[in-house]
Amino acid sequence: MRYFLISDSRDTLVGMRLAGIEGVLAEGRDEVRAAVTDATGSGDVGILLITEKCAALCPELINDLRLRLTTPLIVEIPNRHGTGRAPDSITRYIRESIGVKL
Repeated sequence: MRYFLISDSRDTLVGMRLAGIEGVLAEGRDEVRAAVTDATGSGDVGILLITEKCAALCPELINDLRLRLTTPLIVEIPNRHGTGRAPDSITRYIRESIGVKL
């Protein structure tokens, strides 16, 4: 099993390649869909890293794959400019999911 990256940023792609993680640059919705389909269909990808911007281009596909597939594990990562999430996104998610305020 291996890691694979789908990125909208050449800098993120190069940085991950320096760490030994292969990947592709995908800038449009069709490119992202094709890259995700190829990566999930290859059978040897254990963890699929995808930048938040790429994941936002096709959220229905990403969510469907997360529900249907056991592998690869799909992980959204921020690019070098930071995350698009609110600072309290994790605590808000917990509060909305189970009703516990942290």
